[in-house]
Amino acid sequence: MILTYRRKGIHRIMQAIEVAGIADAVAVCEARAAMLPLILTLDMNGAPYRWVTWQHACFYYARNLVAWSAGDENLTFYGGISRATGRRSSITTNSIIAIRGRPVASRGWLQVPPLSNRELFQRDRHVCAYCGNGYASQRLTREHIVPLSQGGLDLWMNVVTACRACNQRKSGRTPEQAGMQLLYAPYVPNKAEYLILSNRRILHDQMDFLAKHVPVRESRLLRRAC
Repeated sequence: MILTYRRKGIHRIMQAIEVAGIADAVAVCEARAAMLPLILTLDMNGAPYRWVTWQHACFYYARNLVAWSAGDENLTFYGGISRATGRRSSITTNSIIAIRGRPVASRGWLQVPPLSNRELFQRDRHVCAYCGNGYASQRLTREHIVPLSQGGLDLWMNVVTACRACNQRKSGRTPEQAGMQLLYAPYVPNKAEYLILSNRRILHDQMDFLAKHVPVRESRLLRRAC
């Protein structure tokens, strides 16, 4: 089984040879395929919708569900050779594609994205809200400004990133009660920013496209990038 893809003229070949009793090559091929960039999908109005794998993107192209594309990157995938024609099959997907059908992204545009530690730490740039130092994810915690024990909620607007030392020092108190000052305010990322936060392998053209849909005044992510 051979999977080849081309990106901007650079060929990368991932080959898995199945031999009796040897299946490691297949696992290696699948692992490498999982490292490919995700494809950004839009609705018919051009609103960011979700990330999909290259397999899903190829499915959309095969079913003629791609209305138009907006990315600078193209990935070409090659399959097997046809016995009838002797030609090798291939399919090319753009890095940003609009899917035919009723606009769906706009309906969820105002919905609050799910809260998770990974996206929270990304939103706050891995910086502790109390001491201002940057840390790796393993040394950070989700800190509730108003503690859960005092009726605080587990929501974007009530959580910030804190190092373990500051979290322990604050304990079950509010910042005022603990005499600790918040260095930045929490905010709810919109759909476009959440897509940025949730993808670690985002391409430059995808980042540029999503950034245009993120309010710079509210986003700590874009303010730092600027």
